[in-house]
Amino acid sequence: MAGDRILLRAGEKVDADRMRCWRGTRRILKWNLENFMAGKVEIKWLGRPEEHDYPAAGSYLSLLYPDRTARSLVARLRRTALVEFKAKDIFRASGLALLGEGNSHVNKDRKRIEAGQKLSPLLLVRDAAHGKVLIADGYHRLCAVYSFDEDAVIPCKIV
Repeated sequence: MAGDRILLRAGEKVDADRMRCWRGTRRILKWNLENFMAGKVEIKWLGRPEEHDYPAAGSYLSLLYPDRTARSLVARLRRTALVEFKAKDIFRASGLALLGEGNSHVNKDRKRIEAGQKLSPLLLVRDAAHGKVLIADGYHRLCAVYSFDEDAVIPCKIV
C-alpha cells in the first residue's frame, strides 16, 4: 500500500508523472469536497416506487407479520399516494441505526446518487403498537441519502 501514497520528506524528489497524478487526484478531491460543502449533490427520485420494491417489502413484512397481514400492507402501499419526510425524521421514527459507507448496498446507492441516477421512493409502515415506523423497503437508500444530507426530503409511501 505504500505505493498508493505520496509522502514527501525534506529533500525527497518525486518524478513528474507521480506529481501530475497527485495534482489530478488533489483537484478531484477538492472539487468533490467543494460541491459537497456547497450542497451541490442533487438527490433525484423516481415518481413512484419500482415494481420490484413491493415484493421486497412483502418479504420483509412477512418476517414481522402473518402472510395475510403482510400481503394486505403491501396492497395498501401500492394504492397510497406519495408523501415526503426528512431523512432524519424517518431515522428517528424507525429507531434504526445508520449504516455506514462500509456497507456495500449503501455504497452502491451512494454511487447512484453521485452519478445522478434516480432513486426509488421508500415504503414505510406505521407500527402503532410499538410507536415506530418500519422501513419495509429502502433502508439502504435512506442511509445513502442521509450520508449526503440529513435534511434531505425523501418521497415515501406510508400506511
